[in-house]
Amino acid sequence: MNRQQILDLYEWAPGVCFRDPDKGEVLTAHVKTIRPAAGGIQDVRACRECVMAMEERRQRAAARKGQPYTPGRLAIE
Repeated sequence: MNRQQILDLYEWAPGVCFRDPDKGEVLTAHVKTIRPAAGGIQDVRACRECVMAMEERRQRAAARKGQPYTPGRLAIE
């Protein structure tokens, strides 16, 4: 899959990227839900560049382990 095909697997909405908060509000995708010790639920969102970096890392890890790689699953794992 190419970059755009991978990005198209995610739903995008305005938000703040957890890895690049200095960018301010940009298009982001939901990548995880966490439950902070202080209580409540917090959605973790990432910008396009960070989503691609995380997908590339997942792909390399899958190759090292000899496992199949399926893009678009950041929020699932």
